[in-house]
Amino acid sequence: MAEGACAEVFAACAAGAVITGWALYLGASAAVIGLLGSLPLGAQVATLPAAWFIRARSRKAVTIAAVAISRLAFLPLIALPWLATTPAAKLRLFLAIVAISTIFGVIGNSAWVAWMGDLVPGRLRGRYFGHRTIFLGIAGSLASLAAAVTLDRMAPLGWTGAALSALTTVACLAGLASLALLLRQHEPPATSESGLPGWRTLRLALSDLRARPFLYYQLAWSGAVGISASFFTYHLLSNLRSGFLIVAAHGVAVATVRIASARLWGRAVDRIGARPVLIFCSFGISAIPAIWLFPTPEHLWPIALEAMVSGCLWAGHGIAAMDLSIGLAPRTARPFYLAAFATAGGVGFGVASVLAGQLAAFVPAHFEVAGQWWTSIHILFLLSAVGRLLAAVLSLRLQDPGARGGVPELVRSLVEPLRAAAARSVVPDLVRLPAFARRRVAR
Repeated sequence: MAEGACAEVFAACAAGAVITGWALYLGASAAVIGLLGSLPLGAQVATLPAAWFIRARSRKAVTIAAVAISRLAFLPLIALPWLATTPAAKLRLFLAIVAISTIFGVIGNSAWVAWMGDLVPGRLRGRYFGHRTIFLGIAGSLASLAAAVTLDRMAPLGWTGAALSALTTVACLAGLASLALLLRQHEPPATSESGLPGWRTLRLALSDLRARPFLYYQLAWSGAVGISASFFTYHLLSNLRSGFLIVAAHGVAVATVRIASARLWGRAVDRIGARPVLIFCSFGISAIPAIWLFPTPEHLWPIALEAMVSGCLWAGHGIAAMDLSIGLAPRTARPFYLAAFATAGGVGFGVASVLAGQLAAFVPAHFEVAGQWWTSIHILFLLSAVGRLLAAVLSLRLQDPGARGGVPELVRSLVEPLRAAAARSVVPDLVRLPAFARRRVAR
């Protein structure tokens, strides 16, 4: 968990809103920002060749090596604002660095998930990742807020480049700390492999009837999310004209709700199963891009509603997806199963994000419909909402070997704590009533 907190500090200072800040500082277009957004999941195709390395080597060693390259690749960005070259050359160098970091980050994450699958017992996997979500949410929120305040305070002074360079320095230091903590983390004894060649193991993962519905879901869901995921921060900064502090405040609100709901989702996954949680959250998340159709520069309040819904549902979705992907993958063939799942999601997200960036560049930036002014980004939000709803339908076909109930049981488990809290607040008031009044209330 401590290593995860350092990783969140790295992400807050080197990814997300800061990456968008770098892109805008270097003069990137909407199409380039769409390309940047496609990299994290588009690079998931790297998990396929990585599966061979993970299979034959220590999962801890592969994780540490890949994470080291990923997080320290940002070192050249510290000097980028003062590099004596053209803005176009700076932008190309920036894109190359981000691409290298992203690819090795994907490889490291794939090995880390396989490592965690060996380390965390299945019976408490949901609760563990729920606690981890809380811990990492706090670290990420504080780091994101500090990064946003730094950018907002220094940008009006003309020091945007210096602020971005300073944040990259902090990110690299956090990356070094995370590597030191990974070296101290336990690795269980290696298990004997299945004995099958790598390609046959991969074909086994692709032909597994339990895993195939999850592959289809990953492809469709990530594609629908990729249509809009890269443009929320861009829309806030460019079209809604908010500062980085508003972006960070939104992120902190999302993280706060994630923290508050993570333990509840973790228990639900352990008690009922990952499948009902994933179904429930997928259908709910479908409405999130539609909420972004309503904020204006003068009225940003719908973003607060979106933060509450997004934080709660994405917390459950993340815990359930992690648990289901590990649960569907047998231990000896786990790297190949995880690689197949990640590649399906990466291909969907990467293709959709790139096409969305091209569409945003092709459509007029602002246009009027029914007396209302809209932007090209609003089209992407609408398409993403429809795509997520269609992808959520595929979640109904998912297989979960550890499921012990369905969506109705999940809803009852979510409602029971609220009902108990309401009862605790009402019962003391009833106790103070006279006896005849208590009998009447009981009737």
